[in-house]
Amino acid sequence: MRLRHLTLTLCAALATLTPAEAQFWPWSLPKAPAPQKATPVPPVKPDPAFAEFLKELWPDAQAKGVTRQTFDLAFAGVTPDPRVMAITKRQPEYGRPVGAYLAALVSKARVDTGARKAAELAATLDAIENRYGVDRFIILAIWGIETSYGGARDHWDVIRSLATLAHAGYRHPYFRNELITALLVLQQGHIARDAMVGSWAGAMGQPQFMPSSFMEHAVDFSGDGRRDIWTSVPDVLASMANYLQKGGWTPGLTPAFEVIVPSGFDYRRSRGTFAEWSALALRRADGAALPATGRAILFFPSGARGPAFLVTDNFVAIKRYNNSDVYALAAWQLAERMQGRQPIRAAWPAEDRQLSVEERVALQRKLAELGYPVRNFTGHFDFDLRDAMREEQVKLGMIPDGHPSLALLERLGVPVR
Repeated sequence: MRLRHLTLTLCAALATLTPAEAQFWPWSLPKAPAPQKATPVPPVKPDPAFAEFLKELWPDAQAKGVTRQTFDLAFAGVTPDPRVMAITKRQPEYGRPVGAYLAALVSKARVDTGARKAAELAATLDAIENRYGVDRFIILAIWGIETSYGGARDHWDVIRSLATLAHAGYRHPYFRNELITALLVLQQGHIARDAMVGSWAGAMGQPQFMPSSFMEHAVDFSGDGRRDIWTSVPDVLASMANYLQKGGWTPGLTPAFEVIVPSGFDYRRSRGTFAEWSALALRRADGAALPATGRAILFFPSGARGPAFLVTDNFVAIKRYNNSDVYALAAWQLAERMQGRQPIRAAWPAEDRQLSVEERVALQRKLAELGYPVRNFTGHFDFDLRDAMREEQVKLGMIPDGHPSLALLERLGVPVR
């Protein structure tokens, strides 16, 4: 999921309305199906602790502009959902071989559907690309990954999910703030209470926006007066483009290039200009030339044994949508495949043991203990932290590829289950 939004970890930011560009919408295209209603919450025994949580929440919500009527409507019959906290331990990006993860997300069906959508929505995508400068195939890829181009709908009660996470103090104060923002989304009439469904973590609509992302990035591109990320395809795609643009997207910059690392390469080197990488004999796997200008980071998703990539600022922009390296890799690959380009050429290691969420957090805490700056303890590694790993790998006599491996965990003395 996103941070998208979160991502889960850190994906949501703030926004402004964009003028509608209704003239570009091909009205002959069908609307996406209406969102399904949330499953009614069955009567249960009162939960004193949750009631106390709501009592403490109310003054904060009121201070942000939530009315008592909205507050009572939102929480009528709501109790914590016992399923939600268990899911926080099982993120799909972690603990799974990268090759298997990519194969699942970049499936032939998803590639074919994305290519078909690109043709069907060409006029709308032209207008969005002109307005925001974001590559249409990246927008389509994220749409495909998040909700199968609008075809997959979550049925979790957004208010209940967010209240469960906030009540548990999970990633406090992030989910508490998202809960209050969700109340404002409801109060402003963007969606009815019984239709306010989304992911287990509160991500909403076809772009899977957290409430704060909706407020900051959702746009009315169809010109009907609503920012409808649930059923309006123009609004969905333009809102995603707006998110990426505000996340630092650079027009015309490819997010990643698969490269071949030469024999004898110094793996301590992680950053440089394309000219510098060319001088170090790194070559694109497809045989084409690297860009003449710009900078890139050398990234090994499965360590030096597996495929290597030079990733750009647009790769980082995708990570602001969902703070996961393999998610960004999947979005780039899906966009490439929609355009008929070849898949990743190098083979993924047969034994590709990716760390679990708990193991990643344990490694983060160890690196913080060793004096490295760690921005979060949610298991997400930025490229600065991968450079910190390189330093430790050098000290330990390991290949300094910046990969958070089980071997690194063990050599640093971090207990592994």
